[in-house]
Amino acid sequence: MPGGSQPDAEGHLIHFDRIYDDYIRPGLLAAGFEVVRAEAETKAGAIRHDLFQELLVADLVVADITIQHPSVWYELGIRHALRSRGVVLVSGEKRTAFDAYTDRKLRYNLRDGAPDAATMESDQRKLSIMAKATMESWRGRTLSPVYALLPNYREPDWNTLRVEGAREFWAQHDTWLTRVKQARQSRRIGDILVLAEEAPVAAFRAEAWSEAGAALLKSGQFDLALESLERCVAIDPANLGARRDIGICLQRLALRGVEGFSLDRARAHYRAILEEHPDDSETWALLGRVDKDAWIEAWRRAGRTAEQLREDAGYEEALLRAAIDGYENGFRRNPGHYSSGRNAITLMHLYRHLTQDSRYQSEAELMAGAVRYAALNEPDEAQAFWACSTLADLEVLGGTVEGVSRAYLEAVAKSGKERFAVESCKSQLQLLKVLGLRPDQVEAALAVLDRAIEDWKRPAEALPPRYVLLFSGHMIDDPDRPAPRFPPDKEPIAAAKIAEVLDQLEAGSEDLALAQAACGGDLLFTEACQARGVRVQWMLPFPEEEFVERSVACGGESWRDRYRAARSILKEPVRVAPVDLGEPPQGTEEGYAYERCNLWLLHTALCQGVSKLRFVCLWNGSGGDGPGGTAHMVHEVKRRSGWVAWIDTRKAW
Repeated sequence: MPGGSQPDAEGHLIHFDRIYDDYIRPGLLAAGFEVVRAEAETKAGAIRHDLFQELLVADLVVADITIQHPSVWYELGIRHALRSRGVVLVSGEKRTAFDAYTDRKLRYNLRDGAPDAATMESDQRKLSIMAKATMESWRGRTLSPVYALLPNYREPDWNTLRVEGAREFWAQHDTWLTRVKQARQSRRIGDILVLAEEAPVAAFRAEAWSEAGAALLKSGQFDLALESLERCVAIDPANLGARRDIGICLQRLALRGVEGFSLDRARAHYRAILEEHPDDSETWALLGRVDKDAWIEAWRRAGRTAEQLREDAGYEEALLRAAIDGYENGFRRNPGHYSSGRNAITLMHLYRHLTQDSRYQSEAELMAGAVRYAALNEPDEAQAFWACSTLADLEVLGGTVEGVSRAYLEAVAKSGKERFAVESCKSQLQLLKVLGLRPDQVEAALAVLDRAIEDWKRPAEALPPRYVLLFSGHMIDDPDRPAPRFPPDKEPIAAAKIAEVLDQLEAGSEDLALAQAACGGDLLFTEACQARGVRVQWMLPFPEEEFVERSVACGGESWRDRYRAARSILKEPVRVAPVDLGEPPQGTEEGYAYERCNLWLLHTALCQGVSKLRFVCLWNGSGGDGPGGTAHMVHEVKRRSGWVAWIDTRKAW
């Protein structure tokens, strides 16, 4: 928008600073946006780098085209040329040019060159609604006239829109991305989800949700993974990796028998991707996996003998051929995609074994050499295990028992003790075992993998918990609190109620408890869990010393002593949001730290599995004294259909 006061076509002064202060900024803040204003008198060649960067990657650009201002039209043209959506036009005048554009548009009312006080609230509300609607219809909605008129014109990947010299912008991004990567490496998926929510622009959020989805997928939390991945694709529909991962989630949820999911749905999802990317080997391989799973589901039934299973598997040969076609298509489109070739060859051998039909024999022999060559020349060290396991699988199909053992030992050595990868190989071998293909070689391979898995057994405290016990509750009342909520004399009642819930759950050493550590409910819950051998993880919104002063010492010195005593026997390190997640985003209010910690606790709990979550709250049913209280946590848990044990203090007292 222009700056200062400038004349319109009739010479009347328009006061743009007041338009920004009284109309645009309040309307966008009400919609939940952080608002950055472009400088008014930007000259060509003197555009501030970081400001120009914001123009390209901001979720939303609002352009005031009340007057014919060259900088406004120039910047709007840049946005239209490089981004296909995320623009709202506003104007205080009725102009022909205003109606010529396809963007979402609003008119606001002016009086004496400033926003009309009589319609101010209404105009702000309309802008807020329009801004929200523009973001909600982000996916697939082309608003830029450039993209509308050039259907073959493709929007550049946002990572390519790095403005030379935009150091501050990218320094913030790189710091944020480093934290995301650290969270991924330490397998703290809940941290990634919080960081995703805090990303300053949609492009960054998409990146984090993709990371979180992939990590959740790997950990077997397919429902939560699907939620994160769909949020990513809603912002970035061209993210091929996230779209593939969505298909995997659909497939796994179908195999688990989750209502609303089927292999047909997963198959249709992959087919839709292949319409856009017909030569994508990975998607072809995933389609082959769907057909392979459909084939296995068709014959693998409990109570059947080994001979009956083999007969039934051969009878379903049409599904088996479909799976072979998918994997073979993947390998033909990219002969370096050796995993497709490996699976195709394995299924070809099974086809001959089950049907006595040798139609794939010569093809399998030719492919084996190509697959071996591709695996031997894998350039990425991170893929070394998969390359070695491919060579090992080829040994199973055509080598000796001794060769199989050596090949799998080498693969295990390259695995980095990654159980997920080794278990994946083991499941394929178990299929061959059930169907009686190359039994001696298969047993030799399984012996190596079983030995590795046994050696890598995690200690009991590192095993996934049976339940994740999440707590939120009132602090002990300050002596000066005008309306009692948790008076000190009610502490024994609260302690007994918390103990009762834990006993009903039979809480013990197999469980994990997550909570803050404030005087009152948090510490009572911690003490009750520790008395039952539950592992307790404290997660704090502030540095520990500051937290103790704010939320523990206020209850009296006895609570500080209890804090120290409980802390001394914690088995898990105390986690601190500003340390693990970084400082809260600029511009957030102080109360956000509490909301942030609530979401951090909740995401951390959910990432262990929604079905494991057991939320215990000590609550009077009303809103808290500020943001981030128990009411906020209860709302967030219920929104996700979580299990809640509500100790209603109105009844308990």
